[in-house]
Amino acid sequence: MSLKASDIKVGDSREVVIVEDLKRTQIVMYAGASGDYNPLHTDEKFTKEIAGYPTVFAHGMLSMGMTGRVITDWVGDGRITKFGVRFTKQVFPGDTLTTTATVEAIRDEGGAKFADFKVTTRNQDGDDVVAGYASARLD
Repeated sequence: MSLKASDIKVGDSREVVIVEDLKRTQIVMYAGASGDYNPLHTDEKFTKEIAGYPTVFAHGMLSMGMTGRVITDWVGDGRITKFGVRFTKQVFPGDTLTTTATVEAIRDEGGAKFADFKVTTRNQDGDDVVAGYASARLD
């Protein structure tokens, strides 16, 4: 079901826990699905001893995908027309991530209604890990 323009206004916001206690298994499964086997995401020894990180960490695109789901769940499938993010901090196994999406504008474009969103995902410590924007077509 898609969101109607009459059902949303500037300032509306949603906050969703997108993952609780991220598991290494989820990270490895994403590596398999994406084909991105960078050892920073899957090889503990390499990540600690060679790269100098405390442990493996999630792919940025995994964090982005989980973040984008908040918008899709709100406006409906196939409605997102723009989505971009910056990865601001690594996401580690054990992290719990919460995404906040806020409507920044409702606009007309080519006879259709669109909503523009600010999107932020934070970890359990309150640190931003993903910051971005999205636009979606409304009914």
